[in-house]
Amino acid sequence: MRALVTGGAGFIGSHLSELLLDEGWEVFALDDLSTGAEANIAHLREREGFGFPLVVDSVLSPSVVSELVHRCDAVYHLAAAVGVRLIVEQPGRTLLTNVQGAENVLEYCARFEKPVLVASSSEVYGNHPEDVSLEESALRIYGPTTAKRWAYADTKALDEFLALALKQERGLRCVIVRLFNTVGPRQSSQYGNVIPRFVQRALAGEPLEIHGDGSQTRCFCHVSDVVRALRGLLEHADGEIYNVGSTDRITIRKLAGRVVEATGSSSELIFVPYEEVYEGGVAEEMFHRAPASDKLTRAIG
Repeated sequence: MRALVTGGAGFIGSHLSELLLDEGWEVFALDDLSTGAEANIAHLREREGFGFPLVVDSVLSPSVVSELVHRCDAVYHLAAAVGVRLIVEQPGRTLLTNVQGAENVLEYCARFEKPVLVASSSEVYGNHPEDVSLEESALRIYGPTTAKRWAYADTKALDEFLALALKQERGLRCVIVRLFNTVGPRQSSQYGNVIPRFVQRALAGEPLEIHGDGSQTRCFCHVSDVVRALRGLLEHADGEIYNVGSTDRITIRKLAGRVVEATGSSSELIFVPYEEVYEGGVAEEMFHRAPASDKLTRAIG
């Protein structure tokens, strides 16, 4: 069996590729290395079943996507423009990569009748004012188009709409996964991801920058658990949407304290108002975001 992992040199993609190889799959990794890195999959190069060292190209290339999808038995579409900093600073790139890239992948999956997992995001839920565990059927509450962070949320929602439309119209076998905060080895701090950013600063003895007062909560799930969920869900390809993430919550302020303690750092905590973080980008921060996991548990245990 052969699998295509788009974004295969990324943080989650590299771990998924490793898991699939461990299970005896042949893996083709497609990545343009805009946010991924060859170092993430360097240890896989000599593994039996790793189809190429790496296909360095873009999901925006129809000919490349067509050839790879045709050669594979299943597709994990993880490639996307990700990270708050990147989204705010390069909104045009976010729109193009996430929407047109997904369109290319889904079109060829439908044409060649290949099952596909579409990696979406908890961002599609928007800004819920209440502290609730979000079910897959929850309403989406968005801010104005002038707040750039919603561009990312909209692109992932469009990806979902497109997959569901192709399921209805052309029988596409698909499953949509809304990823919540995923953490673990190989995650970069470059694009604003909070744990690697905190760890990097703590190890350097620099202040840990907390946005707002730090009372906002997040749920962090280890990447090894996330990729096992992805692997299990593609076997369903039932046209459903599933949350994938931990249900254990922690405040960002407490998280920073745990990082300082774990690293033995002398770093202090500093608090920065949201409006000073990314100008015009994250004025509407989500204060709480936790997944309901009942549907996922029913599907794969």
